[in-house]
Amino acid sequence: MLPHCSFLMLLCVARLLSTSSALPFEQRGFWDFAMDSMDSGGMMTMMRDEEEGSAVEEILPPDIPMCPFGCHCQLRVVQCSDLGLTEVPKNIPSDTKFLDLQNNRITELKENDFKGLTNLYGLSLRNNHISKVHPRTFVPLKNMQKLYFSKNLLTTVPKNLPASLVEMRIHENRIKKVAAGAFAGLGNMNCIEMGANPIHNSGFEPGAFKGLKLNYLRISDSKLTGVPKDLPDSLHELHLDHNQIQAVELEDLSRYKNLYRLGLGFNHIRNIENGSLSFLPRLRELHLDNNRLTRVPKGLPDMKYLQVVYLHSNNIDQVGVDDFCPRGFGMKRTFYNGISLFGNPVNYWEVQPATFRCVSDRLAIQFGNYKK
Repeated sequence: MLPHCSFLMLLCVARLLSTSSALPFEQRGFWDFAMDSMDSGGMMTMMRDEEEGSAVEEILPPDIPMCPFGCHCQLRVVQCSDLGLTEVPKNIPSDTKFLDLQNNRITELKENDFKGLTNLYGLSLRNNHISKVHPRTFVPLKNMQKLYFSKNLLTTVPKNLPASLVEMRIHENRIKKVAAGAFAGLGNMNCIEMGANPIHNSGFEPGAFKGLKLNYLRISDSKLTGVPKDLPDSLHELHLDHNQIQAVELEDLSRYKNLYRLGLGFNHIRNIENGSLSFLPRLRELHLDNNRLTRVPKGLPDMKYLQVVYLHSNNIDQVGVDDFCPRGFGMKRTFYNGISLFGNPVNYWEVQPATFRCVSDRLAIQFGNYKK
């Protein structure tokens, strides 16, 4: 009996010694228990939620700018287009560089709509219903260079535009009048697009463009019956296509010695007075397509840098051997690389090959078929 008791005693001591050799207790953290209760997929989902902010709501410090409701703000670009807005939204970040408000239902610009946006570079108001602009709306925008205001209901050019403005597009409005001094103080302006407005020649008051040093001006799709007077003499491109211009008179182009490109297509021009084109010594492109000309305009051979002439879709029934090229060798500095004559009642086989002696390639000449 004693030996048996001794054996039981030794067995109990061995069991106690085995238990005491275990590692000491260690407090476990939250993620330790989470690993026990989640599989690897669930764990990754929770960590992803934590990073994206869906698991724990992030409280923004008060100095981080908010984004207007419904808009998208990134890299100082605030995009609020296609939201059905009826007014300029509030809380636009003060460091915004470009503000996109196009394709909304805004009807009016108020005095403080852009207050504090002194860093704004570009503003798009395209395709709204804006008919009223407060005289001081644009005063805070001291660094704005691009203004896109097309497809609205403006009847006049907005007042007090920023002196920093370089490019303005106000086409497809209801502008019938441009008052004297409408662009006063805009000495940095380079480009104005104001086509598709119901404006006549009489709608431009004397001095309307005074002080401007434009390179580009488009007044297409309007109601002009002649080349407007007193446009900026700095122009490199002038586009007057899709109007009702009847003729080009001798003095119409006398101011524009710097023109590179002249667009007069889709008008009713029957005559270009002899000598009119001599005022354009630097012209590279001349667009006279879709008019009512019966002859190639005089003076083309004297234009040393002219390279492209569009004369298609007129009533030209003959082309002379000296209509395009000078007689003397080396008088033309650049060869033509585009002459279009298709859509005219002239038979190409009646035109002498020497007519195009100053054309770079025969493929540059477009005749085509004439259909009444």
